[in-house]
Amino acid sequence: MDIIEIFGSKVFGETEMRQRLPKRVYDSLKHTNREGAPLDPAIAEVVAGAMKDWAVENGATHYTHWFQPMTNITAGKHDSFLTPTSDGSIILEFSGKSLVVGEPDASSFPNGGLRNTFEARGYTAWDPTSPAFIRDHTLYIPTAFCAYTGEALDMKTPLLRSMQTLSAEALRILHLFGNNTSHRVIPTVGAEQEYFLVDRNLYEKRLDLKICGRTLFGAKPPKGQELDDHYCGRIRLRVAEFMEKLDKELWSLGVTSKTKHNEAAPAQHELAPVFASANIACDHNHLTMEMMRITAKKLELACLLHEKPFAGVNGSGKHNNWSLSTDDGLNLLDPGKTPWENVQFLTFLCAVITAVHEYSDLLRLSATSAGNDHRLGGYEAPPAIISIFLGEQLTHILTDIANGKDVDVPAAVSLQMGVETLPNLNRDESDRNRTSPFAFTGNKFEFRMVGSSQSIALANVMLNAAVADVLHNYADRLAQSDDFDTELKAIISDTVRDHSAVIFNGNNYSAEWVEEAKRRGLPNLANTVDAIEAMIDCKNINLFERTGIFSESECRSRYDIMLENYCKVVSIEAATMLEMAKRQIFPACVKYAGDIATSFNAMSTAGLGAASVKKHLALLDELIGDIQDHICALEDAYAYAQGIACHKDHAVAMRNCVLPAMDTLRASCDRMETIVDYDCWPMPTYTDLLHRV
Repeated sequence: MDIIEIFGSKVFGETEMRQRLPKRVYDSLKHTNREGAPLDPAIAEVVAGAMKDWAVENGATHYTHWFQPMTNITAGKHDSFLTPTSDGSIILEFSGKSLVVGEPDASSFPNGGLRNTFEARGYTAWDPTSPAFIRDHTLYIPTAFCAYTGEALDMKTPLLRSMQTLSAEALRILHLFGNNTSHRVIPTVGAEQEYFLVDRNLYEKRLDLKICGRTLFGAKPPKGQELDDHYCGRIRLRVAEFMEKLDKELWSLGVTSKTKHNEAAPAQHELAPVFASANIACDHNHLTMEMMRITAKKLELACLLHEKPFAGVNGSGKHNNWSLSTDDGLNLLDPGKTPWENVQFLTFLCAVITAVHEYSDLLRLSATSAGNDHRLGGYEAPPAIISIFLGEQLTHILTDIANGKDVDVPAAVSLQMGVETLPNLNRDESDRNRTSPFAFTGNKFEFRMVGSSQSIALANVMLNAAVADVLHNYADRLAQSDDFDTELKAIISDTVRDHSAVIFNGNNYSAEWVEEAKRRGLPNLANTVDAIEAMIDCKNINLFERTGIFSESECRSRYDIMLENYCKVVSIEAATMLEMAKRQIFPACVKYAGDIATSFNAMSTAGLGAASVKKHLALLDELIGDIQDHICALEDAYAYAQGIACHKDHAVAMRNCVLPAMDTLRASCDRMETIVDYDCWPMPTYTDLLHRV
């Protein structure tokens, strides 16, 4: 396999554009891509023609405007290049207008009341900063999606707005530091993707996995992840084949799939790409999730992207590694070898600390979902409390500068491993904290809270918006100050005084931290229903309007969409659980109890001692009664919640009434699973699912 030949072979990237476009057109398009300049509409026709010719040469028959509605998946309608002529033949056409603008139905996607069925028109607009590509004989054109009124109906538009705003504010800071060579600041992202792989035949026998993406029932297996023998261990043959085919597909689409390994739970794995600009990283992550599902199915596997497909073992997250880079290659979050002297770095570091503290509710909101509620708080997942891990060195540097002290620089430490043939290792200035939701890891921040099935767009929108707002305030202070250096020290002092409460370098899993966070005034938004309120908080609406990322109507529409989505997810899970309990588990339990009763009668007739069998029957009878009672309780809770019209009240009822009833029913069924004959249980068990790939 020639990786160099494969990489980007299905992408209309720089190489193809340079070869196929006139120099003037190519330069104009690159100017838009590299510096964020407005797109010249005059070049669209030329680009469309070249793009169509390339696509047809590579087997494409259709094109689609590929966009990201508020569903965590992508969408697009497919049109052929075919155009009939008057003589009954056809020609292949693709106009500049077809490239730049599309008109999908805007009312059929989540819109939070922005559009009605009788107001269906919406628009997709070509995003020239993200390259087109070919999949399944179709040319995919990345686009933004908006309503007839111009309001954003997707994940990409706010992301592009936030990147634009952040770049403008970061450049103000750089110019004040004397940097006039950088023309654009780009938030860069590397999204580590965790996932589970299970056998397809077993998956098809689990209604909960097929409908909900997670198991609603399942007793703890004899072996989960207790021995830690799976993490980074030998990759099983079927999984290795999957990873190889997935890499090949992703590389051809220009996705820089870099790292692959087994994760901590059996059947759990991870893929990590190289950093890219935030909008391309988001596009690539959507492609990665889609190709994971498709590749798995081709190999008789099923890829599970739910945040908690199995109880009792690790859930799956999506670590959003975020940094800031200039168009001329400068990483603004790189501390260098002497971070205490790198005042520009410390300024951007303080901006991130302040932003995360002031807008921690928005970061928490960006990672909230019904699925992630089951994951956060344990098994390698961070808690719902937002805090920052800086490491001891950076924390001490900021504190010493704020207090007017000379920075106490620790001596470098060389690790001696006691084996002469092994090299000495230079120890990093700080360890990694895998319990922190937002950790500084050398030259970037790792936001570990995002769920595995979620788009990374919203997390980066919130982060970009918050940091841009703080940088705006810093730039105003520095520009208006008579003494630049004195004002910089004041900014650092203010950060330590007002925002150090968000810095925590300890164990985020501990009960002591929950109490300490409460004393520090840090919010603990433990579930989606509570976290969603941040979207309509006046402080946050003002932020979005100041930065031009969301209007108030767009904020309120997203609030409604999030609430409605939460209700729908829990509703589907409750209905699925009732169907499985009533039509699979309960009948299987009754049949098994009947078989035991028949055996007991036969033994009693034969005069054999059957006391233990009688005791077993009594337990079965008790559990069957419990299951029936809990089915009725869940039906009542579900009916009550479904009768509530208000989205907020409906969501509260789902959280407070339906989910606890589901947990109670599951507990009884899972206990029954450990008693019923293996061959009588109506679905594959955790042992089957986790250990048969």
